[in-house]
Amino acid sequence: MVSEPLDPLRRLFRVGLFRPVPIDPAGVHGPTRAEARSKRWRRSSHGLYTLETEYADDVDQRILEAAAVLPPFGGVTGWAALHWSGASYFDGVGPGHVLIDVPLAVSNHDVRSQAGIRVTNERIGPRHLIDVDGMPLTRHVRSVGFEVRYARNLVQAVRILDMAAAADLVSLKEMWAYATAELSGWTGVELLRTAIGWADENSWSPMESEMRLLWTSQLHLRPVSNHPVFDRDGRFVATPDLLDVEAGLYGEYDGDVHLDRARRSSDIARESALRGLGLEGVTMTATDRRDVGPYLQRVREARSRALCLPPEKRLWTIEPPAWWTPTVTVDQRRSLEGWQRDRYLRRRAA
Repeated sequence: MVSEPLDPLRRLFRVGLFRPVPIDPAGVHGPTRAEARSKRWRRSSHGLYTLETEYADDVDQRILEAAAVLPPFGGVTGWAALHWSGASYFDGVGPGHVLIDVPLAVSNHDVRSQAGIRVTNERIGPRHLIDVDGMPLTRHVRSVGFEVRYARNLVQAVRILDMAAAADLVSLKEMWAYATAELSGWTGVELLRTAIGWADENSWSPMESEMRLLWTSQLHLRPVSNHPVFDRDGRFVATPDLLDVEAGLYGEYDGDVHLDRARRSSDIARESALRGLGLEGVTMTATDRRDVGPYLQRVREARSRALCLPPEKRLWTIEPPAWWTPTVTVDQRRSLEGWQRDRYLRRRAA
């Protein structure tokens, strides 16, 4: 007997993913009891089995196996729903590389948490459920809201909101409307409301979000995220990770990708172009996360050197020329045609 592979349209190309099946005495639609005890099969949850493959810890396989225990009315929620919907950085791996349980929203149904599965019994109605590529999920605002409400702290909460917005699954306006209209008295709703006020729809990575929060919480600055900078003739110059418009101070986060020789050369040319317009810059690296004190001091020093010019005297602007297609908000990105998304948002993945 061969278990049938997963068949939601978007994941047909994923070889090695299998839907869990119950024991079948005939061995046609599932393993016999004897086969289930063999090394070829693995129990994925109570009463369900899947073929033992190298993909056991694959995030899609884990979500698939958790969803197999859903009752007729319920859905995958939280980080797993966001991952399934295409959002980056929701990989189901926590600190110390520990796998995070897949959360399921099942309301009052008698489904219990088990290994790898976290069941939430918070009330849920039909309008809270959607189908994405054959997988029952909670609506995006509910999935994001769940993940944020149970976040460890404000930093994690804001990172979740930022990355969900970066995937255009939710806007901050939609999240605020959901939080105020539907979550009064729910666990963690105050954390959600606070996080919305600190979030940004145009952060491109969790570390950019973390860097921005340092600027806002520790230095009381309000930088914009990934706003393109133009010269006075309307020519595009660069898109810094953060920009304190008032001071003319920009911030960059250099991850491992910036160690590439070609990328480093591009970074140097970009830095030169920004400085040529009178902008002062400061860079954060992964090492700075261990002790943010020296980094914050560098930001203070850089800001003291910044020109702080009034708009009419600057050689630069973040006001786009007429020919430019803005993509700094969720609404702007959602309005793009398919070819426009491929062309204009490609740089975000670089």
